[in-house]
Amino acid sequence: MVITRKVEFSASHICRNPLLSDQENQRLFGMAANPQGHGHNYVVEVSLAGDPDPVTGMVLDLKELKGILTREVVDPYDHRFLNYEVAPFDREIPTTENIARDIWRRLEPRLNSGRAKLHMVRVYETPDLYVDYFGEPQFGEEKCSA
Repeated sequence: MVITRKVEFSASHICRNPLLSDQENQRLFGMAANPQGHGHNYVVEVSLAGDPDPVTGMVLDLKELKGILTREVVDPYDHRFLNYEVAPFDREIPTTENIARDIWRRLEPRLNSGRAKLHMVRVYETPDLYVDYFGEPQFGEEKCSA
C-alpha cells in the first residue's frame, strides 16, 4: 500500500552555475538564471510504501508524517532564498531535481524504519512542472521513475 502526504512552502532561488559565463547561464537556465533570483510556491508530495499495521490499520500515523515533513522540509525551506540559506544549495544548483533529491536525503533516515519505507518524493515547482524522485538504487536493485 502507498500513502501520500502533501506540504507546501514558498522559496526563492537562482539557477546559475558560477563556473559558466552569464551568456552560458542564460542559454542553459533562461530567466531562472537572473542573479536577483525568483520565487515559487512549491508543493511536495511524499509517498510511503508498506503494509498497514494490523492493530491501527495505518502504514504510518499521518500526524507523525505531518510532523516529520514540517520539521524536515517546511521549516528549513519555507520563505528562504535557497542558494544562500539552505545547504546544500550554497554549492549545488537548486533545480527542482536537486530539491527533490535533497528532500529525499532529509526524510529517508526518519521514514525508513518500521513498517513504512520512503517510496517517492514529488516536487512541483509550478502547477505544470514536477519531478518524481525514487532514491538512489541500492546495490543489485533497479529503481524506476515511471
